[in-house]
Amino acid sequence: MSISTNSVASITELEVIKQWLKKTAGLGEVTEVEPRLPQSKSFLKVLGISYWDSKTSLPITSAQMADALSSSPLFEGITLASMFCIMKASPSSDMSVIWIDIWDSQKGSKGKMLINRSFNFGRHTATVRGTAMHPVVAQCHNCWCWGHPTHACRAQGTKCQKCSGPHRVENYRLLAWCCKANSKSNPLREATVDDVPCPHTFKCLNCKGDHATGDNKCSFWCHHFDKQWHSNKAAEVCSGRANHSNINGPSRGSQ
Repeated sequence: MSISTNSVASITELEVIKQWLKKTAGLGEVTEVEPRLPQSKSFLKVLGISYWDSKTSLPITSAQMADALSSSPLFEGITLASMFCIMKASPSSDMSVIWIDIWDSQKGSKGKMLINRSFNFGRHTATVRGTAMHPVVAQCHNCWCWGHPTHACRAQGTKCQKCSGPHRVENYRLLAWCCKANSKSNPLREATVDDVPCPHTFKCLNCKGDHATGDNKCSFWCHHFDKQWHSNKAAEVCSGRANHSNINGPSRGSQ
């Protein structure tokens, strides 16, 4: 339900609206009703942080970024609108650009408060800058291909981003051929123990690298802001299929 007001409602006025809604709809005290002001998104980027973790020599992770923000008073009361996107400032750079989308008021007051402010990230001093909306190339969470959202997927069934099997990733340990027991195999294959990390090598559906599909190591993921790069890759795939078809010759039906 949306309610129009002459001005931005205060906390006291939101409480009045809450009680009015409960009374009008005949809702009991146990029913949760939470009036909220209209929200928009503010788009920010964080500069000044190394792309590589000095302790592990691996790329920094979203979890590390989340820990840094949660421990910084600067981000108190800030709610993320999407997961962080961490990428290199340039292919040859060792510095990162971290894109952050936050929920904000219609006037964008939270974003304005953060812009040009700094906070600590390990031994680095990170600075928040404003930026324009940065639309990404969609990745389907059904077939895990890039270029279309999940709701537009035409695949008949889902694929596991770890083993490419016809099951959801949460059922990987139960249904993946490499992890489930097989009494008919020679030698006998036992199921991977639940508490033991999966010892098997994953294969990315997109770049064919030895990692799970959608991993931030994937070249497709690293370019998910670059629509031209993805368009070029899609053209390469189409060209490869056409060349393969020409090598094999025309089908009988076309003769």
